[in-house]
Amino acid sequence: MSALLEVTGVTKRYPGVVANDNISLTVNAGEVVALLGENGAGKSTLLKAVFGLVKPDSGEIKIGGTPIVFGDTAGVIARGVGMVHQHFQLVPVMTVTENIILGGEPKRGLFINKKAARDEILALSKRYGLEVDPDAVIEDLPVGMQQRVEILKALRKDVKLLILDEPTAVLTPQEIDELLEVIRNLAKSGVGIVLITHKLHEVMAVADRVVVLRGGKLVGATSPKETDEAGLAQMMVGRSVVLQVNRTEAKRGAVVLEVKGLQVLDDRKLLMVKGVDLSLHSGEILGVAGVEGNGQRELVEAICGMRNRESGEVLLKGVPTKNLNPHAVHEAGISHVPEDREKHGLISTYSIADNLILNQFDQAPFAKGWIRDLSAIAKNAVETVAKFDIRTPSAFNTASSLSGGNKQKVVVARELSEDLPVLIAAQPTRGVDVGSIEFIHNQLIAARDKGAAVMLVSAELDEILSLSDRIAVMSGGKIVAVLDSKGADRNYIGRLMAGLKE
Repeated sequence: MSALLEVTGVTKRYPGVVANDNISLTVNAGEVVALLGENGAGKSTLLKAVFGLVKPDSGEIKIGGTPIVFGDTAGVIARGVGMVHQHFQLVPVMTVTENIILGGEPKRGLFINKKAARDEILALSKRYGLEVDPDAVIEDLPVGMQQRVEILKALRKDVKLLILDEPTAVLTPQEIDELLEVIRNLAKSGVGIVLITHKLHEVMAVADRVVVLRGGKLVGATSPKETDEAGLAQMMVGRSVVLQVNRTEAKRGAVVLEVKGLQVLDDRKLLMVKGVDLSLHSGEILGVAGVEGNGQRELVEAICGMRNRESGEVLLKGVPTKNLNPHAVHEAGISHVPEDREKHGLISTYSIADNLILNQFDQAPFAKGWIRDLSAIAKNAVETVAKFDIRTPSAFNTASSLSGGNKQKVVVARELSEDLPVLIAAQPTRGVDVGSIEFIHNQLIAARDKGAAVMLVSAELDEILSLSDRIAVMSGGKIVAVLDSKGADRNYIGRLMAGLKE
């Protein structure tokens, strides 16, 4: 095998942190190399350097034996490197087709050949088994479908080296299986693949080699044949990690949140939530399982005041919460970890300290009338960053400076710090490393044990099964079953999620 990628002695420093510290690795044609590490370990920085987006302070990167020119991303792409970013690089108001062909539009004379472009996208979609609607507008699509568009955008070019940064973070179990098969087939065809993922079972299933970063340094390399998931987790975190959730029996109390006959439209004005009834008790975790795009997002947004309700009602301790905005819903007693932390969970240009009090910016002790209490804000920030292990040189850096998983920790820390009676957690561990997943799971269990009513919405069926006391299965905009988690059958739930009754 010939080396497609050679990284030699790469070091990259930012103020207060060494993101990459003398890293060397190779990727050969036709192999899948998994790059593992905690959030903030330096994985994304390294691969941005490979893609020409970041200039290292020292070291060299070669593609096909020739050094790359840093800052010349177009040149890197021209040499057959494709990258699927963790945070989507899509234009929300444009269609799927327009996003995929952007910068390489098929022409008919001076004009874009729209039919040829659309046909090309359909053929590409079919070829890789990644179905998309070429005419759909990006901002109307669920995040799982947007991820497909990102992947197809990279595959449209004749890639020799494909970099995948958390490609399955927003995909359903079925979509993940399909993507892993795509990765295998690409590798068989001679494409070299670098895979960043926090899902260790994916690494075991598809990787040829595993390279582990910790604190910006390369701490080890192995292969799935030489280790197991627990061994990989220990290499990443530097300690043993409990991959299974330990929890005691739930002490379920009174009904705190009721959803009655709820009907909600999606962004296309189509009925997406179709008469949902749910009850959520204090001291329990109710898991909502379902294939993404079956109304879970609209259900959560309607409960949390982010989306209008066509009919039905949501009651908190018997009191209707109709027509409340998100801030008022929070004040009424509902915490919300949104599925899209970038869009709905953070203000990236604000400091971490300010993001930690977004729900309480106008309340004591953080404000006195119109005057902010900066010392109280600073004290809260320092304490919360330490308690929730948010990896940052300073609590006063902007949220945009954080890795994806640490951004998620900021959102979870903010929403769990107030001990409100209801917690709605949508995809709380999406794109988060194993150590942080363990921490967030323990926080959700702790909230339940303090008496909170927790609704967990997750595309990860394993997460639903391991954390939930009861499981509500959502399909086609309806709750098709509510099951006790004890003895719940994974295959049966999967069939219900797919819309099969038997």
